[in-house]
Amino acid sequence: MPIIRFIQPDGDETVATANIGETVMQTAVSHQVPGILGDCGGSCSCATCHAYVDEAWVSHMPPAESYEIDMLTCAMDVRENSRLTCQINITPELDGLVIRLPSEA
Repeated sequence: MPIIRFIQPDGDETVATANIGETVMQTAVSHQVPGILGDCGGSCSCATCHAYVDEAWVSHMPPAESYEIDMLTCAMDVRENSRLTCQINITPELDGLVIRLPSEA
């Protein structure tokens, strides 16, 4: 099972085991990671799962689809490495993935 590290703006960290095939958002919600709400349940329609993929992992991510990019306009403090975690599917290659949470949801 892949391990995902969620890092809060203050440096607090949650290490979570993920199931292959679920999303990073589902992993965060099931581990009660603060800052990942997933209000829409993962349908890419709310941006409450916005987070930053750690720079070391950006090249491992598939590119965001146009609908995800459109929805990111609803998020606060969007950056080049911003993603909606509901759109990142867990694969074995993502073992060790680092996700940083924004200051504002």
